[in-house]
Amino acid sequence: MITVYSKPACIQCTATTREMDRRGIPYSLIDITKDEQAYDKVKKLGYMQAPVVISEEDHWSGFRPDKIGSLA
Repeated sequence: MITVYSKPACIQCTATTREMDRRGIPYSLIDITKDEQAYDKVKKLGYMQAPVVISEEDHWSGFRPDKIGSLA
């Protein structure tokens, strides 16, 4: 399962989920402004910007079409 940690009004978050939708990649979406545990998790991974995408094999931050393509 792929999880996208995002926040409201985040252009890169919207671009990431739109690209995943376009490619038919299933994911769960978690708003880090409403889920303190999720926010702590991405901070512990060292990320300071949204979105943070976590899959079984990889994780990254920001809009990364190359990484999204590897999930398809």
